[in-house]
Amino acid sequence: MLRKMTDKQRKRLHRKVHIRKSVYGTAERPRLTVFKSGKNLYAQVINDDEGKTLASISTLEKDFIALKANVDSANKLGEALGARLKDKNITKVVFDRNGYLYHGVVKALADATRKAGIEF
Repeated sequence: MLRKMTDKQRKRLHRKVHIRKSVYGTAERPRLTVFKSGKNLYAQVINDDEGKTLASISTLEKDFIALKANVDSANKLGEALGARLKDKNITKVVFDRNGYLYHGVVKALADATRKAGIEF
């Protein structure tokens, strides 16, 4: 059963398509993309040249199962993601906010990743 998109979803999809025209991940500078649902947060680091996910993190993982989709949890996820990227020798990424406004949870995740030593 297909459901219709709300106006909010339609606007996000429009922003997402517009952003993805210019944001592209390479081996030297992969794309860090964020997805948020009502209950969980997800982040992936993607090499678009090869179409491979280099690293990922979410609140569904065993270590982060107690975290929710809020700013405090986004800070913890961002720091952990920064540590994972450092382990894989990735120091620079391009940030893809995936159509979400750069505010709240998305901003907290990006700032915490920067704080962990990853350049945007």
